[in-house]
Amino acid sequence: MVRTTSLKVKIFGTGWVVVSIFGSKIRREPGSMLWNAHSVSNSTKKPIKTPFVLGAIIDLGACLNLVDADALKILTEAHSGLKAVFKEADREMPVNKGDNRMLDCAVIQYIHESNKREGQKQYDTVRCAFPEGNEVFQGSKISSRLHLQICVRNADCIKGFFLPRPVKDFNPNF
Repeated sequence: MVRTTSLKVKIFGTGWVVVSIFGSKIRREPGSMLWNAHSVSNSTKKPIKTPFVLGAIIDLGACLNLVDADALKILTEAHSGLKAVFKEADREMPVNKGDNRMLDCAVIQYIHESNKREGQKQYDTVRCAFPEGNEVFQGSKISSRLHLQICVRNADCIKGFFLPRPVKDFNPNF
């Protein structure tokens, strides 16, 4: 757990803190984040009692930025390496199904484990964009929603937290 004066942030078993940013106009549309909080709450076995929006100030540090073309080479090489490991072990590769990105996660974990094993730099964060929703018009490659996700591996990169304004619009208990 990372502790601040009144907030606990769960670091998942993989050692990652996941910060999701929904909407392409994040500074102007925290409403899309609140919409997602309600959506996630309604789709879990144990619903979130009071979904709300909490902002985070993150220094990306050494970032594996999957929006950058150079990172895609790292990603494709890692996929080939992971595929060879699974083939040698006579096991099936993980598969992405719907919102579950098991293959993507396994490839990114492989990058981290390979870098650690080879004594190369460790990434503090991973950033990637995921198109969601429907095409904006027929034949468009532009989607109605964009999900930009930052996975924080080094909790020291989280510099602080804030409540988006106007606070009452995005945090019902305030």
